[in-house]
Amino acid sequence: MSNVNTPKHVLELITKEGVEVVDLRFMDFPGLWQHFSVPAREIEEETFEKGLGFDGSSIRGWQAINESDMLVKPVPDTAFIDPFFEAKTLVLICNICDPVTGKDYSRDPRNIARKAENYLKETALADTAYFGPEAEFFIFDEIRFDQNEHEGYYHIDSIEGRWNSGRCEAPNLGYKPRYKEGYFPVPPTDSQQDIRSEMMLTLERIGVPIECQHHEVATGGQAEIDMRFAPLVAMADNLLKYKYIIKNVAKKHNKTVTFMPKPLFNDNGSGMHVHMSFWKENKNLFAGDGYAGMSETAMYAIGGILKHAPAILAFSNPTTNSYKRLVPGFEAPVNLAYSSRNRSAGVRIPMYSTSEKAKRFEFRCPDPSCNPYLAFSAMVMAAIDGIQNKLDPGDPLDKDIYDLPPEELASVAQTPGSLREALEALEKDHEFLLKGDVFTSDVIETWIEYKMIHEVQALDLRPHPWEFALYYDI
Repeated sequence: MSNVNTPKHVLELITKEGVEVVDLRFMDFPGLWQHFSVPAREIEEETFEKGLGFDGSSIRGWQAINESDMLVKPVPDTAFIDPFFEAKTLVLICNICDPVTGKDYSRDPRNIARKAENYLKETALADTAYFGPEAEFFIFDEIRFDQNEHEGYYHIDSIEGRWNSGRCEAPNLGYKPRYKEGYFPVPPTDSQQDIRSEMMLTLERIGVPIECQHHEVATGGQAEIDMRFAPLVAMADNLLKYKYIIKNVAKKHNKTVTFMPKPLFNDNGSGMHVHMSFWKENKNLFAGDGYAGMSETAMYAIGGILKHAPAILAFSNPTTNSYKRLVPGFEAPVNLAYSSRNRSAGVRIPMYSTSEKAKRFEFRCPDPSCNPYLAFSAMVMAAIDGIQNKLDPGDPLDKDIYDLPPEELASVAQTPGSLREALEALEKDHEFLLKGDVFTSDVIETWIEYKMIHEVQALDLRPHPWEFALYYDI
């Protein structure tokens, strides 16, 4: 609905489509889409300027109870018709504002992303940052989990799971992808072609352009659907639509989707390689005649990404589960180096992108559990810092990392080993994020505190099932 870009156009669309309900959506601090709905008659042109009120104290990481009132202000060009609700429903993504001052709320992730885009323009280094995330996910048939004072477990099942090759299924037809061999045999081994195509086509219908869909490496229903690149805020919006559509198409088929980075032990996890480029006046600033066809600007941007990667990971890999993926042996990008070939390098320069317009680099560390507004903004700020300070990324890591002698391997920096380490890195290295008031000190402090208390320390307190296997009989 690219032609819907003013409040008047939205009202015309509501009338034309017979919309009964308007669903207002926004992103909470950790990264989950939230919403509330109003009758379509409640939406007027002034709604887009004045906003609608709601209680911000119930949103994770936001206001205290004594200052709870907040406003949502719908953004006209985000409108799309929801494909799942029974009543005809128009969705509008919103910005969050303070009802007293009228200012954009500093902890609204979308506001941070908008500020990152504006700061990039203010630097005059570029006018657009394009992003192309490749978010992987699992389509399971069942998930059960619980943890309390006397037990803790999870149970995953999938008709595709190789662990079910001996199960009585009346009949078991045997076409189950081997561990690490799901990329990508044709059906009947790939049993999820139709459901992925439905996801893909539904995304296209709501205005999210898709480039391809396929099975991924792991057994048990790992998948990937790739979106066409877009500017920072638009792509973050699209990633939220992506997760929403994929989960709800799966639910329609009595399946369940997870974007957890590492739900299965001993098989590949789900990453989100993020392609990135800076443009100015319709020219790709990353194209050049240097290494792998990249410009000096691109290499400095890579230098910024690599220097600040441990801090970036606090946003781009923001769960304790993220660091169960970032381990050697599963194609995980654990090495903070760049390469045109080595997929264990944190930054890769795709060699199939030969045209000037297609030149970009790929930050391979992120995973789809992230809040995209924050992760993409952190990447932009690190790249800007690299360009401004001419940060040399060093020599490429084009060798097979697993063949390197120990003394050479020791010189290659690696990703943090845990969420705690990433948060500690962010605490030490966040000045680059504060430029242009993009991230504020309050945002950084709140993020670290929230993640430490609600995730890192919460996990530290709980016994793990494998600890019983290791220690019960000591």
